[in-house]
Amino acid sequence: MDAGTDVELRQLRCLVAIVDEGSFTDAAIALGVSQAAVSRTLASLERALGVRLLRRTSREVAPTGTGLRVVGHARRVLAEVDGLVREATSGHAHLRIGYAWSALGRHTPAFQRRWAQAHPETELHLVRVNSATAGLAEGACDLAVVRRPLDERRFDSAIVGLERRLCAVAADDPLARRRSVRLADLSGRTLLVDRRTGTTTAELWPPDSRPATEETHDVEDWLTVISAGRRVGMTAESTANQYPRPGIAYRPVRDAEPIAVRLAWWRDDPHPATHTAVELLTALYRNG
Repeated sequence: MDAGTDVELRQLRCLVAIVDEGSFTDAAIALGVSQAAVSRTLASLERALGVRLLRRTSREVAPTGTGLRVVGHARRVLAEVDGLVREATSGHAHLRIGYAWSALGRHTPAFQRRWAQAHPETELHLVRVNSATAGLAEGACDLAVVRRPLDERRFDSAIVGLERRLCAVAADDPLARRRSVRLADLSGRTLLVDRRTGTTTAELWPPDSRPATEETHDVEDWLTVISAGRRVGMTAESTANQYPRPGIAYRPVRDAEPIAVRLAWWRDDPHPATHTAVELLTALYRNG
C-alpha cells in the first residue's frame, strides 16, 4: 500500500457489513445503499490496500486470510470512531468539575443535590486532580474549582465566593487550644505547602518573619505529617470541611486575607452549563 493512500471509514463499514451480513445484497440493505455501490466501495478498498480481502463464490462471500486481519482492525477503528462521536455529541449530558484538594468544602453536598434536582439532564461528576488547573488543562474536566488565579490566557474564570484561611496543627499543639491564631504565631514554624495548587506561600508574611517551608503534593500526606506534630499548615476553610481528622485542629488565621474561590473553564470552548454552575455556586457561597 502506498504511504499516501487514504482509507475511508465508509470503506471499512462496507467491508464489515459484507462479512457480518454474509452477502453483498444483505450488506446493501443494512447500509441503505445499492448492491452496485457496495461492490464499488469494496473494490476501491482492495485497490487502496493492494490486497484481496474477500473470496466470492456463487454460494458465499468469505474473507481471505488478509481479509480477516483487516476486518479485525476495521472493527477496532470503527469502534474508536463511534466512541469519539458519542463523546463529542453527548458530552453535554455530563458536567465534570475538577478540584485539587477540597472541592467546594461545606457547599459540596448542597451543590450536588441542587444540581441533580434542577438539571437532571446533565449528570454532575466531581473529579480530583492535583494539578495547577485541577484537571482542566489535562482534559479531565469541563470546569475547575481553583483557589488562585490562572495566568494562562486560554482560560476564563469567575469568582464564586470567598473562604477564610485556617491554620492546621496537631490536636495536641499549643495553638490548638486557641480559638484563633495570627500569622505571627506561625512565623517560627515550618509550614507544609503545595506550590502547584496551594494558596499558601511565605510571601503572606513580612520579609523579616517568614516561616520555613517544606513541600508536599498530596492532601493526605499533608494531613499525616501535620497530625504527627512535625509541621503546620495553612489552607482554605474548605479543607477543614472536606478532611476533618481526629488528630488535626483547624483554627482561623484572623489577620490573613480570605481566599477567592474561582470556577475556571476553557475560553474558546466553554461547557453550555458553565453560566448555570457559576450562578448556583455564587448563590451557595453568598447564602451559605
